[in-house]
Amino acid sequence: VQLVESGGGLVQPGGSLRLSCAASGFPFSTTDMSWYRQTPGKERELVASISSTGGYLNYAGSMKGRFTISRDNAKSTVYLQMNSLKPEDTAVYYCYTAIYSNGRRNDYWGQGTQVTVSS
Repeated sequence: VQLVESGGGLVQPGGSLRLSCAASGFPFSTTDMSWYRQTPGKERELVASISSTGGYLNYAGSMKGRFTISRDNAKSTVYLQMNSLKPEDTAVYYCYTAIYSNGRRNDYWGQGTQVTVSS
């Protein structure tokens, strides 16, 4: 299983970024996906989740209306469109999935991509 994020960077407040997570090594089209983020000294927090078909979306409260999670099953890629970015959105953003095998849940994380919102 491999999750590779890209698209992070430095952006001014009010700006936008689109993160991508390219997945491989598992049946992507039948697997739910999520984005998390983490800042130094804080626990990793859920940003958004998307079901395998894209029919169910879930967002953390502070991200609703500003962030959009989507996926392209043909490309095995999940996206996070982030608009109206705020300095408090500065964090390392991680792609995540859980795969169940023999009744056991296995968690997989990408390496993370840094998003910095600053003027």
